[in-house]
Amino acid sequence: MRMGNQTNLKEFILLGFPGSWYLQLTLFMLFLFMYILTLLGNITIISLVGTHRRLHSPMYYFLCNLSFLDILFTTAYIPQTLSNLVSQSKAISFSSCLLQMYFVFSLGCTEYLLLAVMAYDRYLAICHPFYYSSAMNNTFFSQLAFGSWVSGFLTVSGPAFLISRLTFCGPTIINHFFCDIDSWIALSCTDTHLIEMVYIILSFIIVLGSCVVTIVSYIYIISTVLRIKSTKGWQKAFSTCSAHLMVVVIWYGCSIFLYVQPSKQNSLPMNKIVTLLNMYTTPLLNPFIYTLRNKEIKEILKEVFSMR
Repeated sequence: MRMGNQTNLKEFILLGFPGSWYLQLTLFMLFLFMYILTLLGNITIISLVGTHRRLHSPMYYFLCNLSFLDILFTTAYIPQTLSNLVSQSKAISFSSCLLQMYFVFSLGCTEYLLLAVMAYDRYLAICHPFYYSSAMNNTFFSQLAFGSWVSGFLTVSGPAFLISRLTFCGPTIINHFFCDIDSWIALSCTDTHLIEMVYIILSFIIVLGSCVVTIVSYIYIISTVLRIKSTKGWQKAFSTCSAHLMVVVIWYGCSIFLYVQPSKQNSLPMNKIVTLLNMYTTPLLNPFIYTLRNKEIKEILKEVFSMR
């Protein structure tokens, strides 16, 4: 059962969240509400940064990229989940499942890289303030953002191609609400050692690499902040990086729980709950964390609402 002329496999069944019709409807309303809030929150961030010159700086440019990424990330799986919750059919075509897996994991990899870039940006701004404006110029921060996107999508291209060549000869039921790589590997009846090895190596490079950059950046940031004598200086330095640090803790905390364990455990209910927290809650909270912890954005929001 291969891609192209060699395959007879037409679709998979996404098990999603089995339960009563009342549970399905409740989850539908909850996820729809979260999706709408996610879109509104992230679109608001992009609009504010785009229309106010005070926010035309590298930090907010990266924040716009993160907001746009979260819009695409949630759109890659939430509409399919919503459809499955209210539909009798839980089927998803082979090609749609492959595309969903590719975009979800590509955007996820991009988020790791973008969070690391944002940590590096805060390191330069706080630890080298006089060097920051010349170092983080328009060309450099555009290259960092563009490189994060390209690297994220290229990273998953190899595993996606290998997965598209797998054969399937057993049940095609995926015990999840989206098409993840582990499910493809578990359902295949051919040798998957190459895919698993490539997947582990790339995950190790992206997750651990971005985590190291983020941790090292914040070690330098914290050491610099501790040397600041004035309370006002402490508050200013803390306000510029606390929101990003909160997002990093949530994102990496969920990721470590999900991936630093045997893959055979990935179908446990707890993993599905943590995946929900990581994939639904994090993109929803990002814009609110940044707006509530950012003085400049709060001031602009007050101006917008006072004008209205």
